[in-house]
Amino acid sequence: MNDGVSIQPPRTPDLIVPRELAEPSLPLVDSFLRRITYLRLSVTDRCDLRCSYCMPERMTFLPKKDVLSLEELHDLATAFIARGVTKIRITGGEPLVRRDIIDLFTALGRRLGPKEHGGLAELTLTTNGTQLAAHAEALARAGVRRVNVSLDTLDRAKFAQLTRRDSLPQVLEGIAAAKAAGIKVKLNAVALKGVNEDELPDLIAWGHAQGHDVTLIEVMPLGDVEAERLDQYLPLDDVQAVLEQRWTLTPLAVSTGGPARYLEVAETGGRLGLITPHTNNFCAGCNRLRVTATGQLYPCLGGGEQVDLRAALRSADPEANLAAALEAALRIKPEKHHFRMDARGANPATARHMSMTGG
Repeated sequence: MNDGVSIQPPRTPDLIVPRELAEPSLPLVDSFLRRITYLRLSVTDRCDLRCSYCMPERMTFLPKKDVLSLEELHDLATAFIARGVTKIRITGGEPLVRRDIIDLFTALGRRLGPKEHGGLAELTLTTNGTQLAAHAEALARAGVRRVNVSLDTLDRAKFAQLTRRDSLPQVLEGIAAAKAAGIKVKLNAVALKGVNEDELPDLIAWGHAQGHDVTLIEVMPLGDVEAERLDQYLPLDDVQAVLEQRWTLTPLAVSTGGPARYLEVAETGGRLGLITPHTNNFCAGCNRLRVTATGQLYPCLGGGEQVDLRAALRSADPEANLAAALEAALRIKPEKHHFRMDARGANPATARHMSMTGG
C-alpha cells in the first residue's frame, strides 16, 4: 500500500506508560462509562469541492508530508479493532481523492467478520460522491455495504453556488453507480436557512423514491468560513414541523451507530434521519472517536481536546504508547460538546474545519 507518503523517523512521545495501560486488548470505555465502538478515520483533509458552510474558497490544505501513510492508517485502524471498535468510517476531506485509497479499503475489508470473534462489523465511508462512480465496484469488492453521500440540493445552479464547483452530474452518477454495485446509499443534507430549506421535502421524496435513506443535519460551527453561521442555521425542529404538515412521520426505535434519530415517512415509505447537535443534543450515547489524517485523535467533534497518535505510532514502542494514548483520550473525552448558535459573529466552537477533523 505504498502511496508515496514517507514515514518520518521514529520519535518517542512524551507518554508515561503505566503497566496496566499497556494491554492492547482492553475495551475502550470513557469516564462516563460510554463504550467506544465506532472510529471515524480521516485519510485526507483535501477535497475537490468548496462547500460554503465547510470551508473558504481559498482553503489551505496540509502538506502531504504531514499526512499519515496508508500503512500507518491501517496500523491505527488495526489497533482500534483490537480494542473493540466494530465500525470504521473512512472520512476526509473527500476520502476518494486520496491516491491508492482502495488499497486501504481492501486491507481493512479483510478484517470484516463476526463481532464475537473480534472482527470488524462494518466498514463504510462518507463521500461527496464526485469520485464515487470510478470506485463503487472496488468499494463493494472490499466489503463496503453502505456509504453516506453529502447532497444538499438537486438544483444544479444552487449546487454550484453552494460547493463552488459545477459537479452535480458527477455526484448523481456516483450515487447511481453505488446503487448498481449493491451498496446502500444514505444521503446527508445540511439544512441551510434561506438556501435549501424550501426544497428539503423534494430532496427527501427524491431520495426515498430512489431507495435511499435521507438524513438532515443542522449546520455546525466548525472553522471560519466567509458566511455568518447564524444566517445559515436552520433548526431541524422547525423543519420537522413543516414536514409534518405534508407527511405522516413516525419515530423509529432504530440506530445505525451514529447520532441520528430516525422517522418513518408513511407517504414515501422511506426513512428520515435528523442530526441535531443544537436543538436535541445527542452526546449522551456517544460511542465515537475521531482521528485526523495527521494522526490527531479528537475525543469530541466540538472540543479542543486531542491526543497525538502519530507520535505514539512512530515511537520505539508503538503498541504500548498507542495503548497509553488511547487511555489518555478516554480520560479527556468530555460529556458533551458546547456548540453555540445564538450570537451573530460568535467564534466557532473550534478553529478546525470539518475537513480537517473528518466529518
